[in-house]
Amino acid sequence: SVDRYRELLGVTGGKQRMAAFFAGVGDTTSPAAIAELHRAKNRIYAEAVADGQVRLRTGIARLLMEAREAGMRLAIATTTSRENLLALLHATMGSAHRIFEVMVTGEDVAVLKPDPEVYLKALTQLGLPAENCLAFEDSAAGLESATRAGLRTVVTPSLYTSHHRFGPAALVVSSLGEPGSPPRV
Repeated sequence: SVDRYRELLGVTGGKQRMAAFFAGVGDTTSPAAIAELHRAKNRIYAEAVADGQVRLRTGIARLLMEAREAGMRLAIATTTSRENLLALLHATMGSAHRIFEVMVTGEDVAVLKPDPEVYLKALTQLGLPAENCLAFEDSAAGLESATRAGLRTVVTPSLYTSHHRFGPAALVVSSLGEPGSPPRV
C-alpha cells in the first residue's frame, strides 16, 4: 500500500528496504534471496521505464536544460543503483543525459543517505565547494544528506514523502514547475 511504502522509504537502499519489510512481517528471507529479489525488481523497473510508465517529475527536464544552457555544471548524487539511474536517464532524456558531468550512485559509497558521503564525493569530483552548489531532493533523508554535506537544498516532496518534515530546506515547492504551471511554495 502507499502507506506501507511511505514507512519503508524511511529505510534507504532497495535491498535494505526489502530486508526491513521481511523483518517487519517476521520473515527470515536470506540476504542472497533478497539480493536476487532486488535484481528482479531492478529488471522490472527498467522495463517499466523503457515502456514510458515512469517519467521525470514536472519541471525537471526543463530546469536541467536551462541550467546547462546557462553554463551551470550538473551532477547526480543518488544512492539508487547505477542500473536504475541509467535506465531512467536513457528512457527520459536519451543522449541528453550526458549533461551530467558527475554521477555518484549507491555503488560508489560505503554508506547510503542520510549520510552525506554521496554528496561529498560528487562535490569532490566536481572540484566545487558546497557553498557554490545547490541540491534538489524529495525526501527527509535526502535533505539530511545534502545539508550535512553543506549544501543549500530545494525540496520537491513526492506522493511518498509529502508527510516528511523539511525544516532545513532553503525552499520547499510542490514541483519545479512548467510555463503556465508554476510551483506552489
